[in-house]
Amino acid sequence: MDELEFMRGRVYGADHDDPGPRAGRTYVELAGGPLDGLLLDVTGRSERELGDGVRLPTEIGRYGTGGRSVYLPRGSGGCVYDWWGDVP
Repeated sequence: MDELEFMRGRVYGADHDDPGPRAGRTYVELAGGPLDGLLLDVTGRSERELGDGVRLPTEIGRYGTGGRSVYLPRGSGGCVYDWWGDVP
């Protein structure tokens, strides 16, 4: 199994022992960039929050530890967030 296959279906920030999605939660898929294929739990976030996109801490992006990857929704109400880039 390669790294990309390993990451698919895993939830960003989830416990390594239980990385899959949970029933009753709402997820979007992250597409592109260092977090490609991960799911992001957006349960309880408002439409406005979701429309603004997300900045997710990750050490596997361009800026390493302390950096963040920015993902923006693909269309309105989308279930996929596209990678915009990495920021320090």
